[in-house]
Amino acid sequence: MPYTLQQLSDIEEIRLMKHRYFRGIDTADKALLADMFTDDVYVDYRGGNYRVKLQGREDMMTFLANSFHSDAVAMHHGHMPEITITGEDTAEGVWYLEDIFIDVARKSHTIGSAIYKDVYRRVGGKWKIERTEYDRVIELVFPLADNVEIASHHLARAGLKPEQRQDISAMISWTEPA
Repeated sequence: MPYTLQQLSDIEEIRLMKHRYFRGIDTADKALLADMFTDDVYVDYRGGNYRVKLQGREDMMTFLANSFHSDAVAMHHGHMPEITITGEDTAEGVWYLEDIFIDVARKSHTIGSAIYKDVYRRVGGKWKIERTEYDRVIELVFPLADNVEIASHHLARAGLKPEQRQDISAMISWTEPA
């Protein structure tokens, strides 16, 4: 069945919102991220040796701000979106994530990919993330080489400094890598 013009417009709005999400986390842009989630957003990220579970926009914002902070360097790309309109104000999406995360303080470098599965809801005329989860496809963690020079580090300026951070350990459970 062909898409309607409204459905095509909705799909494009959802794609743009998710692209902004990736940019927002990599740049610690709290203002950009603040209106992207429903009040009751549910999150379940399943990584190599971690699982993040939380519910609510406030917890999501706390998690993001304390994960993408001044001691982090991050790059997230979302590829190949598969957006399905499921109702007048509801949709689902599958995204392929490619990411790099460097923890400067711990001198660790993570590269990987994951499959995101999202549920979206239009609230007040604006598409928002109602549920987001991912499962890692690849996750490689290795020491950051001593001779690496970080020539540009946006999060060092924009992210929370150590004294501003909150404890988010209750949102994360750790296991031994598979």
